[in-house]
Amino acid sequence: MTNARVVLERFPAGGPRGSWPAEEFAWARRQEGQPAEVVMDLASDAYLVIVREPAAR
Repeated sequence: MTNARVVLERFPAGGPRGSWPAEEFAWARRQEGQPAEVVMDLASDAYLVIVREPAAR
């Protein structure tokens, strides 16, 4: 089993208070039919908007 993912966009974690640019970007991708989600990359202190790739059978 693999945990393959495609990073669509990355956003710095220190954004302005009350601003959720990663969530807004992911929401827009979901409206287009992509199963986008937001994850935190602790190593780079950034939010990543990703799409998980289906596991190969």
